[in-house]
Amino acid sequence: MRPIKKVAVLGAGVMGAQISAHLANAGIPSYLLDIVPKELTEEEKSKGLTLQSPEVRNRIAREGLERAKKLKPNAFFVPELEKLITIGNFEDNLNWLSEVDWIIEAVVERLDIKRELFKKVESVRKPGTIVSTNTSGIRISEIAEGFSDDFRKHFLGTHFFNPPRYMKLLEIIPTSDTSQEVIETISEFGERVLGKGIVYCKDTPNFIANRIGVFAVMYVLHYMLQNGFTIEEVDELTGPVTGKPKSATFRTLDIVGLDTLVHVANNLYNAVPDDEMREYFKVPDVVQKMLQNKWLGEKTGQGFYKRVKKNGESEILVLDFSTMDYRERQKVKFGSLEMAKATEGLKDKLQILMNAKDRAGEFFWKTTGAVLAYASNRIPEISDTIVDIDNAMKWGFNWELGPFEMWDLIGVENSIERIEKEGFKVADWVKEMISSGKKKFYERRDGKIYFYDVVRAKDYVEMKTKPEMINLELVKEDKTKIIKQNAGASLIDLGDGVICLEFHTKMNAIGEDILVMADYALNELEKNYEALVIGNQGQHFSAGANLMMILMLAQEGEWDEIDRAVRMFQRMNMRIKYSPKPVVVAPHGMTLGGGCEIVLHAPKVRAYAESYIGLVEIGAGVIPAGGGTKEMLLRAIQKAPKQENIDLTPFIREAFETIAFAKVSTSALEAKKLGYLRDSDTISMNKDYLINDAKKIALAMVEEGYKPPLPAEIIALGKQLYANFLVGIYLMKEANYITDYEAHIGKKLAYIMSGGDFTSPQIVSEQHILDLEREAFLSLCGERKTQERMQYILKYGKPLRN
Repeated sequence: MRPIKKVAVLGAGVMGAQISAHLANAGIPSYLLDIVPKELTEEEKSKGLTLQSPEVRNRIAREGLERAKKLKPNAFFVPELEKLITIGNFEDNLNWLSEVDWIIEAVVERLDIKRELFKKVESVRKPGTIVSTNTSGIRISEIAEGFSDDFRKHFLGTHFFNPPRYMKLLEIIPTSDTSQEVIETISEFGERVLGKGIVYCKDTPNFIANRIGVFAVMYVLHYMLQNGFTIEEVDELTGPVTGKPKSATFRTLDIVGLDTLVHVANNLYNAVPDDEMREYFKVPDVVQKMLQNKWLGEKTGQGFYKRVKKNGESEILVLDFSTMDYRERQKVKFGSLEMAKATEGLKDKLQILMNAKDRAGEFFWKTTGAVLAYASNRIPEISDTIVDIDNAMKWGFNWELGPFEMWDLIGVENSIERIEKEGFKVADWVKEMISSGKKKFYERRDGKIYFYDVVRAKDYVEMKTKPEMINLELVKEDKTKIIKQNAGASLIDLGDGVICLEFHTKMNAIGEDILVMADYALNELEKNYEALVIGNQGQHFSAGANLMMILMLAQEGEWDEIDRAVRMFQRMNMRIKYSPKPVVVAPHGMTLGGGCEIVLHAPKVRAYAESYIGLVEIGAGVIPAGGGTKEMLLRAIQKAPKQENIDLTPFIREAFETIAFAKVSTSALEAKKLGYLRDSDTISMNKDYLINDAKKIALAMVEEGYKPPLPAEIIALGKQLYANFLVGIYLMKEANYITDYEAHIGKKLAYIMSGGDFTSPQIVSEQHILDLEREAFLSLCGERKTQERMQYILKYGKPLRN
């Protein structure tokens, strides 16, 4: 891979500014350029500026960057990364392009404007510089036509999905002239440096994800209007219960923008005259009316949903297509839907809906059958492989399964006739596959995945994956690699003397099964192995302790059992911290409460960039008692300058506030600022590499002759610090920033972080603070308000303010 050290992004609109932001997230500096304004704003006039003032000439690029900085969820890992972006304009700063290794165009979707800009680019770019377009609908070959051989050799499409930080998909669309080296360079950079999942597309209208994804949305729109379904019903049936994201259909469209959907649908209708489902790309009249009314979604304050204030409270209304007015949302009532929701596992949920005889079952089957048939007919038009289509839909639209993976789950052979009875044409190659005795699109055997190769082999071929992308499920298919397993966790041999402790409970909640397996893992590490990785490949690393178990024990007054569980967890974390051999923890996604405490005790952490780490126990009415409070106190003291008579109070107060306000990082980089990660802990941009990256670090620690840390001593400031905390808690309560009960919990936390009621500073052991944690935890578990908080979280998934 040729090095890419600096990038230029042309166009500071929604996508361009966010692409620059994500380059900054990866540590890559960029230039962000846009057009020069033709008129002054009133504010610029009042300042005496002219059209020649640099502040005016760079205004559009600056405004794009400012919008990106304000986005929620955040475009930047941390705000300071904006320093890696230099703004400019196409007239004064185009010569900067001679300094960069990659130029990304992200201007308006008009062929003439793009080609005119690329003429200017070609005059200043140095030969060999890679150039790409972020178009979502214009043919790449049309854009490149007529440019020099060197330009066309280094030109391709790189279609990022919005928002670029969070959406994994990067569609790469080469032309017949694009050099293989350029394709490989951008693919490798996109995957390793930017953390993307790469899909190779043919140069067809809207490539892969939008071609199938927009068809799926438009078919649902037409079907619901013809059959009288409501927006709420559709969103329930196209959400998590069927393996789609929580935003489902219409909440997603409100985020994306109705104007964007209409633009893409119109573009497809005009660009695919031979598409068998072309008529479904026609925009329904009610959607056209919404467009005329500027009901575009979140960007205009209303779309399919509208947020209003009612009696001082925020309420979400929904659009009623029959009246074109907004109304209160109605509860969706379908028997099959409720049954599917109550069932574990996507396969069982889909089977329930597929076989249901009510309206929900009919909706699911017809909309699903349409998408499966449509996807089958797009090979080899838009892609030669089912793998690229499945990955595009998973990574670009957040589907849990791609269409062919879902078809396997439903059952290919027994569904073809039913799909065609509904009037959809299944591609001939699917029938040929079934006739040849192959009943599935994918097979797993001997720890490898095989897929049906439609175009070349017309047989199963191995799905090639990089050795650095360790798939724990595939590793476990070799039963000799499973050292031990229970309902909550597995201990897996990763090879080279490294073992992996994998959690696999619901949300990876930490209960006794995990604690027992961790104890076993640490024993095995000491006796038979070189290093241990604690990591998993669930959606999240761990949502914390098993709250249901704690609540049940508290309600039954099983205080000895709670005490035993807390002691087990504290002991596990201390064994991780002081293990004689290396332990590396690999968090990703939600790493909350007890999950965060495991991270805090790790000798070394390799975190996925999108790690949301925090001690959130306050929300459940308790305090971190697995050593999390102790570790944050210790880190606060260690953060203070090493000099005599240093006042530790501000450092400890900062840690106290982090815990008391249940602060959760919005990225692994922010977790360093909050103290959950150390500066020496490292970050993986691509989650697929995380386990292997952690393994490599563990082996490096072995090679360097790892020695565990010496037992830590903690300075307990005692009553003086406690009194300081009490004043702050009192003022917060008086100002109504916290409730009475939160003040009560805060005092418990303050007592622990003060180290107890010493009259003067004392040196205490970690065990002393652990004992204070455990005592506070037990006392709070016995209180009615804490139990109410736990019940509320279990029921509604968010903390109760009381």
